[in-house]
Amino acid sequence: MPTQHLAIAIATTCSIFNQVFDLLPEILLGIAVDIVVNKQDSFIAGWGFNTLFSQLLFLGALCLITWTFESIFQYLYIILWRNIGQYMQHTLRIETYTHVQRLEMSFFEEKHTGELIAILNDDINQLERFLDNGVNAIIQIITSTLMTFAVFIYTSPLLTLCTLMSTPFICALSWIFQHRLSFLHAAVRKKAALLNSKLAHNIAGISTIKSYTTEEFEIKKISEHSKNYMRANAQLIGTFAAFRPLIRMSIVLGFVATVVVGGWLASNNLLNVGAYSTLVFLTQRLLWPFTELADIANDYKRAMACAKRVLNLLETPVPAHTECMNTFYPIQGAITFENVSFSYPDNTKVFENLSFIIPKHTTVAFVGATGSGKSSIVKLLLRFYNPQHGSIYIDNYNIQALSLQKVRSCISLVNQEPFLFAGTIYENIAYGSPHALAEEVEQAAMIAQAHSFIMRLPEQYQTVIGERGQKLSGGQKQRISIARAVLKNNALFIFDEATSAMDNETEAAIQQSLAKIAQNHTTIIIAHRLSTVRYADLIYVLDKGNIIEQGSHQALLAHQGTYAQLWRIQESTM
Repeated sequence: MPTQHLAIAIATTCSIFNQVFDLLPEILLGIAVDIVVNKQDSFIAGWGFNTLFSQLLFLGALCLITWTFESIFQYLYIILWRNIGQYMQHTLRIETYTHVQRLEMSFFEEKHTGELIAILNDDINQLERFLDNGVNAIIQIITSTLMTFAVFIYTSPLLTLCTLMSTPFICALSWIFQHRLSFLHAAVRKKAALLNSKLAHNIAGISTIKSYTTEEFEIKKISEHSKNYMRANAQLIGTFAAFRPLIRMSIVLGFVATVVVGGWLASNNLLNVGAYSTLVFLTQRLLWPFTELADIANDYKRAMACAKRVLNLLETPVPAHTECMNTFYPIQGAITFENVSFSYPDNTKVFENLSFIIPKHTTVAFVGATGSGKSSIVKLLLRFYNPQHGSIYIDNYNIQALSLQKVRSCISLVNQEPFLFAGTIYENIAYGSPHALAEEVEQAAMIAQAHSFIMRLPEQYQTVIGERGQKLSGGQKQRISIARAVLKNNALFIFDEATSAMDNETEAAIQQSLAKIAQNHTTIIIAHRLSTVRYADLIYVLDKGNIIEQGSHQALLAHQGTYAQLWRIQESTM
């Protein structure tokens, strides 16, 4: 398999030779006229073909050879350019997606999903289409123009000047339109990204739209985005449509000059009749490619607008994570926050000199009102964000000195909103543990209280659950998510509102299972429902980023503080 540089060189060569052989028929037509008019005094006769019949046979052989090689080179350049385009598309998409996966969580919190999908899919596809057709078209136009110009100069320099008199105007017009098209294509891609983002957002939230009967409202919003996209395209189409007719009217001046001046030269025996015929046919070949400048400029500017969006994404800085630890022992699960201060990128302050300790193999809970900083602790521990001051330790390792992979490989996370992949239940539980045995998957499901409902499904563990697990209830999705974390069997478990979608009976069963898990693991529970954390070894109560109370469930109730007040409120509503 040749390298892509070699493949591009070969494809370029094939495009050039295809265009050379594509131009030869016009020259052969001129030779045919020369043979018929001049007979034994023709151009071909000078090559040793004295009779008219031998000249025509030789001309026929040249025609056969010309069309054969033109077809061969056309086949080769189509195959090569399209394979190059597919390879470039695949490589760029994987490189871009890999880069996106390495970006900080703050990037994804600020960017629309639809915009990223548009870049990774539509924009890269546009670049592939330009490689398929646009590059070859540019090469062939350059080859055709240079070769035709050489024939004109060799045959009649005077006629060449007359034919090309409209070229400066054509080039100036092309430059003006290309500048305008560049601006319009960027606007179109921006509107397309906004439309894609809105569509992706609405499809993801279709259940909310239906439950609130806001279908008509959302249709109007989508219609507004679609109309903006349509208006941007209309401006582009109008500009593009005006380009070709203007170029065409410029070209006809050169064609008229060839016919009139060349005819006068031929009638006065200053130009061979066969050469005149060739130049008349080649005039279109010399000037007509300029009409394709509109299509090429359009494709080029569209591709450049897409390339700019892809490159901007690739240039998004990835934070450097330098690993300083050469030796890394198995994690036991002790956690220490030491004078941690943290604010989000928008300067939202969360913690100021926060400190606490979680001993290994204990169950610790964080409770508090919304916005108190519970989930931010999880994000810092997973290094989705880094604190501005202070240190975070797992065992005796400062997590800043460990690679992201090492930090996250020792943590099993169950989110409040579990994410399941389109596939089977088995594949979702085994996600992150590709070498797990079937017995281990079932055991994890049993611990997560998922085995019984899975066995009632038609295909059991091989049941396809749809995109994001849409065929399952919220509690079922959560239990599969817990089973996935259990199967991973890391030293540290984090449950971020993991039982919020479960009924009381299932929650009680899960708590019994978690008690078994906690015997040899460190478990962190983030919860609003205090019934979830009552059996924790230690409970931290957060308020505005500060720990205001800590202790066991019974100790906190006896303290008669914030925790006790929250407990009484929740008890009264049950």
